[in-house]
Amino acid sequence: MQTFTGQANDPYLLERKLWNEGFQRVMGLDEVGRGCLAGPVVAAGVILDPDVTIPGIADSKKLNAIQRKDVAGRIKSECVWWTIAMCDRNEIDSLNILRASLLAMERCVKQTAPAPDYLLIDGNRGMPAMLIPSATVIRGDDLSASIGAASILAKVYRDEYMASLHKEYPEFGWDRNVGYPTSFHFEALERFGITSHHRTSFRLRTDKMYGAQENGRSAPMPCNDPGDIPDATDFQGADGQQFIRSKY
Repeated sequence: MQTFTGQANDPYLLERKLWNEGFQRVMGLDEVGRGCLAGPVVAAGVILDPDVTIPGIADSKKLNAIQRKDVAGRIKSECVWWTIAMCDRNEIDSLNILRASLLAMERCVKQTAPAPDYLLIDGNRGMPAMLIPSATVIRGDDLSASIGAASILAKVYRDEYMASLHKEYPEFGWDRNVGYPTSFHFEALERFGITSHHRTSFRLRTDKMYGAQENGRSAPMPCNDPGDIPDATDFQGADGQQFIRSKY
């Protein structure tokens, strides 16, 4: 396992180095949602075409929602392969958030065919079990085009996912905070309690269950119906709702 550093003014530097060494299917991997109180952690993997430069790839945190969605569309149409996978709240609580994040990225790799021949992984934790040459890249979404592309796809998907959950639970403002620990989110937890989408292994500051009698609603059962999730027909794979979508 190596650790690479790149240049912010040349996000294709790492990819070109690997392409020149003979690697043809270099996959960038990133995840979003690790710090959230609710919802899944979502990972994406992208294999870029060495002959195509996609303008606008940058750390998704620097783009507004409209820009991210536009760039995400270009990534999907111009890359060699893209894939998205996730770990839900139950897996996060069972495994811990770090292991769940790595598992979501591992699923991206396993959903890719033919398999990648090199992995560029955002952060400082690798996936040695994949048995594929790889390197971690600290601040990878700034320094690697393929990791930056993966970051954008993961964030666009997860934001839309949380917006869909907001329709069921508007009290928590998930269309704006997408599950992150904002003061509004904590205030809603104190008032309404937790839902089946909240991570009980996280510090939620309340033991109250959603659906207190004063608001006239009962506590929900865990949602396992992929029909409640956007584009459900695109990710009902062998791994249940964890498989989201791939393109080759």
